[in-house]
Amino acid sequence: MRVSMTMLVVAALAISTTWPAVAQDQRAATLDPVTEREALAAPDLYPAVGAGTNFLNHSELLGAVPELAWYEANIPFVDLPDREIRDTYYYRWRTYREALKYSGPKDGWIVSEFLGPVGYSAPNGGIVAAAGHHVYEGRWLRDHRYLDDYVDYWLRGAGAGPKPATDFLNENTTDWAHQYSFWAADAVAARAAVDGRAGFATDRLPELVRQWQRWSPQFNQDMGLYWQTPVWDAMEYTASSYQSPDPYHGGDGFRPTLNAYQYGDAQAIAELYRARGDATAARPFEQAAEALKANQEKWLWDDAGKFYKHVMRDDNPGRTKLADRESIGFVPWYFHMPPAANSAAWAQLTDPQGFSAPYGPTTAERRSPWFMKDALNGCCRWNGPSWPYATSQTLTALANLLIDYPSQSYVDRDDYLSVLRGYALTQRKNGQPYVAEAHHPDENRWIYDGKGHSEDYNHSTFNDNVLSGLLGIRPRLGNEVSISPLVPSSWNHFAAENVPYHGHNLTVLWDRDGSRYGKGAGLRVWLDGRLTHTQPGLTAVSLTIPARAGTDLAEQVDDFANVSRTGFPTARASHSYSADPPTKAIDGQDFHLDVPGTRWTSYGSPNSADWLEVDLGAPTAISDLRVTFYDDGGGVRVPTTFDLQFWDGQWRDLPGQQRSPAQPVARQVNRVLVQPAVTTSRVRILPRRADGGAVGITAFSSWRSPVRGLRAVLPDELAVRGGGVETTTTLSAQQRLRGVRAALAVPPGWSAVPLTSAYAAQLEPGTSLVTRWRVTAPGLALGDRTPIRLLATVSGDSGATTALSSAQTVFDPADYGRVVWDDTFDSDRGYRVDGPFGEPSPAVKVANGVLTASAGARAGAVLAAPVAGDARGTAVVVEPRSFAGSAPEDSLFLGQSAGNRDFALAWFNNAGKASGVDVTVGGVRRGDEATGGCCATLAWAPGDRLAVVVENGRLTSWQEHEGRWALLRSAPIGSVVDPAAVAGWAPALGLRLDAGALTIDRFTVRART
Repeated sequence: MRVSMTMLVVAALAISTTWPAVAQDQRAATLDPVTEREALAAPDLYPAVGAGTNFLNHSELLGAVPELAWYEANIPFVDLPDREIRDTYYYRWRTYREALKYSGPKDGWIVSEFLGPVGYSAPNGGIVAAAGHHVYEGRWLRDHRYLDDYVDYWLRGAGAGPKPATDFLNENTTDWAHQYSFWAADAVAARAAVDGRAGFATDRLPELVRQWQRWSPQFNQDMGLYWQTPVWDAMEYTASSYQSPDPYHGGDGFRPTLNAYQYGDAQAIAELYRARGDATAARPFEQAAEALKANQEKWLWDDAGKFYKHVMRDDNPGRTKLADRESIGFVPWYFHMPPAANSAAWAQLTDPQGFSAPYGPTTAERRSPWFMKDALNGCCRWNGPSWPYATSQTLTALANLLIDYPSQSYVDRDDYLSVLRGYALTQRKNGQPYVAEAHHPDENRWIYDGKGHSEDYNHSTFNDNVLSGLLGIRPRLGNEVSISPLVPSSWNHFAAENVPYHGHNLTVLWDRDGSRYGKGAGLRVWLDGRLTHTQPGLTAVSLTIPARAGTDLAEQVDDFANVSRTGFPTARASHSYSADPPTKAIDGQDFHLDVPGTRWTSYGSPNSADWLEVDLGAPTAISDLRVTFYDDGGGVRVPTTFDLQFWDGQWRDLPGQQRSPAQPVARQVNRVLVQPAVTTSRVRILPRRADGGAVGITAFSSWRSPVRGLRAVLPDELAVRGGGVETTTTLSAQQRLRGVRAALAVPPGWSAVPLTSAYAAQLEPGTSLVTRWRVTAPGLALGDRTPIRLLATVSGDSGATTALSSAQTVFDPADYGRVVWDDTFDSDRGYRVDGPFGEPSPAVKVANGVLTASAGARAGAVLAAPVAGDARGTAVVVEPRSFAGSAPEDSLFLGQSAGNRDFALAWFNNAGKASGVDVTVGGVRRGDEATGGCCATLAWAPGDRLAVVVENGRLTSWQEHEGRWALLRSAPIGSVVDPAAVAGWAPALGLRLDAGALTIDRFTVRART
């Protein structure tokens, strides 16, 4: 097999020469997931709708949405006589589509809250606060893969991972799935009730039980209730928290929120156990739910005020309830928790002194002295403003009351329509559908609406309220559906068409006299296009649904996606507009707003044509490329044509392209199938306009289908030392597989040699192919990362399963074998004392093997050792005994210094839990071009060491914890100062504090030999 000496390596024990000719990156055989006898089976772009009805004009209802085919394939279509509700319904499907973010092969799809990143999110941008809403809303989509991934993100993936227990991120919890209150099990069961895939839900019972149990630290045994801080209910500055010393993060108390969520989750877990036939496992959760219900009635129900209220946890020995009613008092009905006797609480919904408002409901009753306090002074306060999160909860609770509880005299279906219509009218801006964070309850304006932040805010439901509330489609886990519409008696028609339900298409029409749809008078129900039920009126009816039809959709993986926009894959372009960098084209999102943007554009380019390249870092098979072109109708327009190329030492056109559509189209997926697949690590697109104008791309992706029933595991991190590393890969079979082959794809000049077999003729279910590899990694600079990809194929399956690892050369003091300076502080060694901070020096004392720097006020100094660095590389290592405990300054500095005007120092601030780099040359402080930006998280513990390495024009900073060194920052200091000059600077240790004492056990300088 002819190979290029410039190609990336794909190492395997054996490579079949019957595989088709493919592009090859850097010297060795490539691995393609198809043979000459196996045609590439390209999955459909969207799920097939299947048999159904075609009574409504879908394109007219949708209007000019991008990627219309996605909506046709996924959403239920509705027709309503109220245009405001109807238009908001289709708008909210657009906002949900925008919020779908592909986070990468490991966690797949998540549902975002904000379209842009925020600093307090879980990995890849997930925020658990509205996850329950996301699942309830998305359960009506036909493509189950979005919520499959999203549920697993919170239960099994990065969203279930560890979280710092800090005040900023919730000091009460230690994982991201508990950063905010979350009704996880209830939402998962509610989703299963729509799609009929109970097995997916029951398979996750261990994780759902764990999620429920992890709230136990906030359970009060005496009261039998959970406490929560309002801000971690996603509600800062509430009527409750204002009555505490800290209105923002205070007000810890026993609330109707988390207790109702835990009740609902316990009931859902029990229901799922019973669906699995395990009544024994269900019983403890049913008992826990009943206890919560009784204790909430005892402690949180105010019988005089007829409402569920907040009870302060602290300084409240009598467990007195707050006087104020908040909208959280309606939440228990969301889970059918209250007894029917408590329905009087709903009188407050329509009371002008309660929660009633033209753009409401309000989040606190108007009687409260805290109502709208400071609410107009800036985001965010939940003591009166109209909040979509709470409104959608209230509507779900109200639908439950009206449909599932005995009749009562406080609210009726007209009230439901009034609140829902008011909610729809709230979602407007400049006459167009729009949702942001919070709305004025009495005026037609959003009050919390940050530009580039709040647009199309996905923090609530609306469409679920239309489908399960207004239209009364009530899902069930069993083979039935209940239809109990809440539409007013004056409505003459409505329709819900091709609602995905238990693997079928459900259509419900109400046509009083048969003139609207021409299908007959009354209420009519179709299943998969067949008329199955008719009745003259709108009385509730339960219908049997056949067992779920169809099979699960095949998994697909996008190898280009990189949500973080750092590391690999990465994107570059021949020209980019300043606000539209190339990495936004592969950020896992695809929407077409002006602000915020998720696009690359060549706007302002001097070139007649431009290109966008994706560098995967390690080769993989390219077989299904998809691109969505941006067109703003002005300076950026859809290209006339485009080319696709791959790199094999030079750029070549991708062979075997099958394009759909044939010519570029804006705002929809342009798909290019590549047959046979090409294995490469670099792909680029060259879009061109006939007039030479600017082009733009909102999404560029490369999709593949993993092998069914095969799981690939490669360690997330590979620590390269001495130019090499050994690692183990595991391929595990969930079904019988034949011809299972593993290969490692590594960067140019590297090699990956299997030390044990990388091939199995057959794997039985539950067995694995485990391979040990030796990877040589010459030329990887200290701290640099590069991807390594595990590629797995099997005979008879055109897919390829992969796993990705990040290989990094890590600091090892042994690599710097020459000790230049070693001070254990048994005596004063004569340092030069620099003062780059312009502050008094702390009192420095050396005694008994400890250096102590003490101060009563801000003080700082840098101690420069009486030696020089080494041009081949200098490592500076410090062993702190303790930090001072002062704030905001409690810092160590390490690096090299020539005095107050020339230094390169990494800083480690224990108070701020952060680390960065300062560079000053010739008295001028340099910015990100030299420091690499700010900042890394620092979590120092006694016994940890800190280090800085200066070599090859870079400064890297490191922390050792439990014997393992981890990179903190990498700074390209060589961009502003000659590395040869820095080598002559003195290795240095800096100390800066506001009060107390900072102590050091050892300071060592080492150099490469």
